Amino acid sequence: MSGEEFIDAADRSLASTYEEPMSLAGYVDLVLDHPAIASHASKYLLDAIEAAGTRTVVEEGEETERYRFFDDPHNDGEHAILGNTEVLNRFVDDLRSIAARRGKDEKIVWLDGPTATGKSELKRCLINGLREYSKTDAGRRYTVEWNVAGAAGESGGLTYGEQAVEDEDDWYESPVQAHPLTVFPEDVRADILARVNEALDDHIEVHVEGDLDPFSREAYDYLEEQYRRQGVEDLFSAVTDPQHLRVKNFVVDVGRGIGVLHSEDEGTPKERLVGSWMAGMLRELDSRGRKNPQAFSYDGVLSQGNGLLTIVEDAAQHADLLQKLLNVPDEGSVKLDKGIGMDVDTQMIIISNPDLDAQLNQHADREGSDPLKALKRRLNKHEFTYLTNLSLELQLLLRELTNDTEVWESESWADLEERIRQPVSIGVRSESGVRDRELAPHTLEAAALYDVVSRLDGSDLPEELTLVEKALLFDRGYLQEGDERREIDAFAFDDEAADGDHGIPVTYTRDVIADLLHETTDRHHPELPVEGVIMPQDVLNAMAQGLVSAPVFSKAEAAEFEERVVPVKNYVYDRQEADVLEAMMREKRVDEATVEEYIEHVYAWATDDRIENARGELVDPDPLKMKVFEIEHLGRFEESDYRADNEPTDAVASFRTDRIITALNRYAWHNRDDTFRVEDVNPKEIPVIQTVLGNHDWDDVGRTFADFDPRQWDAPPANTETARIKDQTVENMIEMFDYSEATAELTSRHVMSQVSYRWD
Repeated sequence: MSGEEFIDAADRSLASTYEEPMSLAGYVDLVLDHPAIASHASKYLLDAIEAAGTRTVVEEGEETERYRFFDDPHNDGEHAILGNTEVLNRFVDDLRSIAARRGKDEKIVWLDGPTATGKSELKRCLINGLREYSKTDAGRRYTVEWNVAGAAGESGGLTYGEQAVEDEDDWYESPVQAHPLTVFPEDVRADILARVNEALDDHIEVHVEGDLDPFSREAYDYLEEQYRRQGVEDLFSAVTDPQHLRVKNFVVDVGRGIGVLHSEDEGTPKERLVGSWMAGMLRELDSRGRKNPQAFSYDGVLSQGNGLLTIVEDAAQHADLLQKLLNVPDEGSVKLDKGIGMDVDTQMIIISNPDLDAQLNQHADREGSDPLKALKRRLNKHEFTYLTNLSLELQLLLRELTNDTEVWESESWADLEERIRQPVSIGVRSESGVRDRELAPHTLEAAALYDVVSRLDGSDLPEELTLVEKALLFDRGYLQEGDERREIDAFAFDDEAADGDHGIPVTYTRDVIADLLHETTDRHHPELPVEGVIMPQDVLNAMAQGLVSAPVFSKAEAAEFEERVVPVKNYVYDRQEADVLEAMMREKRVDEATVEEYIEHVYAWATDDRIENARGELVDPDPLKMKVFEIEHLGRFEESDYRADNEPTDAVASFRTDRIITALNRYAWHNRDDTFRVEDVNPKEIPVIQTVLGNHDWDDVGRTFADFDPRQWDAPPANTETARIKDQTVENMIEMFDYSEATAELTSRHVMSQVSYRWD
């Protein structure tokens, strides 16, 4: 695009968010046609979240629906909250109850949890999502603006300056985003809302309560007084005439519908909450000894967040304010001054680390006389925890190290597993310029797995499970044990277990890897740049060694986490070993086309269906093809297990039904919203088929390559079988698993160094 084209695109972007101001009557007509645009604060926030839709995720082994809003879709996932879906869903449930006035409308939502668990991302996600939703037709947000010039037959009017300005400059918007319906008297507003809620296709009704804000009330009262003196009979019509009152839309953002109180914000409680009086303006506008609300700054968090959302960030720094917020949710009002109150409609959220919890419980031993008891009763707490899903933790690491903000959406574990194992290349500045450092396949997987394993509670661990297996179970929802798949429902975990409550934070792991990126290794190779490679064992060793000196961990935590690195190392080694074995035995694998053909024939056999052959003819499934596959490739049966004409015995039929068809039915169930087609099934979704696709061992290698010697792997003699196998294995690792030549060399060396000890 050219510069002019970018300018045109910017014009279109701004134009799509702007509407011409309308009359109050025009706004009412619009609301009657589109009731949701009049929503009160909590309902509007709920509408914005629900408008983005949902998707299915697996967290802690359970399938659940997740609101896409929290994936930050409008910002390409930059501030997506990874994990904590159940916490977010409970937060939305709270909003639903608050919006519907079902007993929780006096509650303040409290989001608590340790650092690096996504709380700050939630704040940014809310801001991004609400801003973009307010740009849509369904999410338009409106307020009022006033013009009192000429009401008294003179140029004086409502203005911050010494003289009223003319034309468009005479219009002054409500500084607190006043809802247009608050202009109406209560009885008329009630009639409007009754009509609105009749037309609303929602079980949550629209509520608009309270009076005009003091700034707008000053304009209204001034206009009413002027027209009353002039003897005008239809006072409301005169005051709200389009020459004095207009309804305009605004794009929601911080300061306009969203108030955020940061940890560093200072001032008196009143200044932080609603704003402050401006001395110069008081002198200018003070009339008959009273304070004029025009002289108020309206820059406090409740003023900015009126109409939608108020966030108190790092709430422990503003603990003195929390008690002053007690009556805001249920009474819906706050004071500018002793004689001037302001009605507010805002959804309040406070965000804190665990230190606020300690402050609130400092008088807990006093029980009934606890001065903070009323405050604690008003807070509805939701605790964020560290991630306990491997794939989510790995995405978070990628964000921290590479700024890759993509939110992964995979239809099956096989797809997700491919992404988990991937290598990563990161550019690092050095004296000679920018150079790439390569994190070998499984390196970030190893780091993420160690993070997760450190966070899991072992007190409810069944005897047959390790913490690594629990981590895998949480990510997949099942464990694979040979041909058997055990779903998470088969294991009894304690709902009160402290999974995710503590552990290694992602920031520690990020810093360890960042340090490794700038360190030099002592690896050397005559041809390959192995000195620039970071291996899984490099990261795991550095993480474990740094625990004792890291101030974030106690001595007990450091000792506990250090013990947990060994099973992670073993698991990662098994993953590397499987890659090397599969690459070595690639030519011995059954190709996927043959596997898929077998699955198709078994499915047709079980459903009394027919198969389309290469000529487009419908034919019966071939019993000979199924028999040959089961004997030669699966190794499950012998000739004696089949009757005449290759028909299966009961044992073979049971195998096909229990092992193949059951897996196909499971796949069809998980994809039940789509049209199920057997050709869409990934063969790796069927446990017993996985053995055909590459479950080899070193005995198979020894039988296949009689002259192979793993002890020669580092520098195999020329023209030997070991040299030929190594060349082919490295090439296959590059093609099959995205290794580079350098990482394939290092990984295969690491595996062979272990195999050599037990090689006969």
